[in-house]
Amino acid sequence: MLAASLASLDDLWRAVDELRAGRSTPPTSAFYESKLAKVWDRARGTVAYRNLGAYSPAAFAALPVTPRDALKRRPWDYLAVGIDQAVKYYETTGTSGTVTPTPRTIEDIVWNTVSVAEGWSELVGPGDRVLVLLPSDLVPVADLVVGVCEYRGVPHARAYPFATGITDWDRLIGVFRSFRPTVLFVAPGVAVQLTRLAKQRGQLDDVRSSVRSLMLLGEVSTAPMRDRLGSWWNARCYDASYGSTETGTLATSCVEGSLHLLTAANYFELRTETTVTPLLDQAGSGSLVVTPLNLYARPLLRFDTGDRVVVGQGCPCGRATPTVLVEGRTTDTITLRGAVLTPRAVEEVVYGVTTATGYLIEIDAAGDYGRLLLERDVDADRSSEAAQAAAVQAATEQRWGVHWDSVLFVNALPITTKSGGSQKSWKRSNVQVVELVP
Repeated sequence: MLAASLASLDDLWRAVDELRAGRSTPPTSAFYESKLAKVWDRARGTVAYRNLGAYSPAAFAALPVTPRDALKRRPWDYLAVGIDQAVKYYETTGTSGTVTPTPRTIEDIVWNTVSVAEGWSELVGPGDRVLVLLPSDLVPVADLVVGVCEYRGVPHARAYPFATGITDWDRLIGVFRSFRPTVLFVAPGVAVQLTRLAKQRGQLDDVRSSVRSLMLLGEVSTAPMRDRLGSWWNARCYDASYGSTETGTLATSCVEGSLHLLTAANYFELRTETTVTPLLDQAGSGSLVVTPLNLYARPLLRFDTGDRVVVGQGCPCGRATPTVLVEGRTTDTITLRGAVLTPRAVEEVVYGVTTATGYLIEIDAAGDYGRLLLERDVDADRSSEAAQAAAVQAATEQRWGVHWDSVLFVNALPITTKSGGSQKSWKRSNVQVVELVP
């Protein structure tokens, strides 16, 4: 995050003052009215929103939500600036198979970085050394972590082991020995693969010796998975943040491990089958609708994220901002004999009742057949696998009322189940559609 002009520095200090205050004190209605009016005006400079009239609370409430599919179909219509006015160019990973171009201005970067840095203020700070094991080509997540480290003055390094180039697994082990990181930013699948490799080489004790926390990004992160990784690394494991390339960061973790919505940087609403209501002081569940308050290159109004969430109030950490549990993208489900399986629910079963280090679902196109492959740990006791498979079947029966056709342990799974944020979606990484042979 480089502020190369007085205007950029002014943006930085305004962001610090505004977002630091919003971390502990919920925004007022007057704050939202002022910020929403500015977003509305920026949005009127786009093709998608050019027919908007003057801003008013009533006009905002009457505006239809912006579907994610509409943005994906016509991404350039939502841009308020040209590419030459941006300082960075990103693309989404393409959950639906197509990517969404996402240029960002210095204002976009400054406001999002400060918002996240303030959200992580108790998790990353003086005395830390951060190792970023995340992809950085075309996606913003690694740049964001680096920006937070620069803002907080924390030493950091990037080393994504799945990119073809300088960093491979041997080089990564060497970085642990020389840099001695205290905090890892990593996708769960990457963390699992690194753990397996270090175990096989008898190096895990050395590699984890300096690490105190793992900040998970890029995939669904369930409590059983975090507990598993935390026990392997003798460290605290956090669900670090939630957001998207299109919107920026929407929530960050606290010291208690809860995700808190960044209410000073976003205006949130919940969409149910019948209504869209402001998310102020109430708890509830539905699809999250967001108006990011500090997007400049591509302002979005009432954007339906497509993510089902459960919003709560009150956290032992003391923050006044709502907590959020992300159940997953509404399209990231599979149907097995009429039962709808979500990523979070599947992983709660896999990592809750087995010692597996990964999984792959094989399912036919009709959803009448389903096999679950579990990756055995490198030091697993194979004599317990039959009992673990039975536990999976029992948990599946209890939760969904269906059985897997089989549950099998294998020595290793395809690399697509490991490389985390570089993959397109849960269904592309952990689900394989198979054709049954008569």
